[in-house]
Amino acid sequence: MRLSQDARSRVTIVITFIIALILNVVPGPVWAEPFRPDWVGLILIYWCLATPTRVGVGSGWMAGLALDVLYGSLLGQNALAKALVAYLAVKFHLQLRMFPRWQQAVSVLILLAINQLIVIWIRGAVGQAPDSLSYWLSSIVGMLIWPWLFVILRDVRRRVHVT
Repeated sequence: MRLSQDARSRVTIVITFIIALILNVVPGPVWAEPFRPDWVGLILIYWCLATPTRVGVGSGWMAGLALDVLYGSLLGQNALAKALVAYLAVKFHLQLRMFPRWQQAVSVLILLAINQLIVIWIRGAVGQAPDSLSYWLSSIVGMLIWPWLFVILRDVRRRVHVT
């Protein structure tokens, strides 16, 4: 049985989100934890920029909810943050797509920092705020990874013809 083009597009997007969820929760060395980028946030931003009619606020909410369940965190904190990031990425997708990669990377840093700001605000409200500046390193690493991730995902999107 051969999948239709629309079904292949959906499956490709879902698979990238599943890979991102796995990369977010797979354990790594303790020293490397502060440097782990927000893979789900990066994938969400890419698909919001590339296909804003397919991936948007609802997708961000669902991806964040999946993170909340996987982390065992307060239900809705990542969902709210990812939904806001998706909203901003979709709202400004035409402008962000025109930027050169380095400016896109700075914009991605801002979006990832907004995501972390929402999460830290909610954690602070319930008394679980992080106590070090290393909390923000993952956004910087995400910015540094963005140009390569963009090229890889663009290639995947073109090969599968995701529209």
